[in-house]
Amino acid sequence: MPAKSKKQQMAAGAALSAKRGKRSKSSLKGPSRQMAKSMSKTELRKMAKTKRKGKPTKKKRR
Repeated sequence: MPAKSKKQQMAAGAALSAKRGKRSKSSLKGPSRQMAKSMSKTELRKMAKTKRKGKPTKKKRR
């Protein structure tokens, strides 16, 4: 599942870093902390590797 915004992509990258052990899990905040708990490494990798070009900074709520 690709990221829908730049913020979502960056949060997935931070969560993936914590899952791999390169960053402490206690340093995560908000959405990245929830992503680290609920998503697998492969799901996080797919979301984090999404290209940022053309993505909005924040996803618009409807």
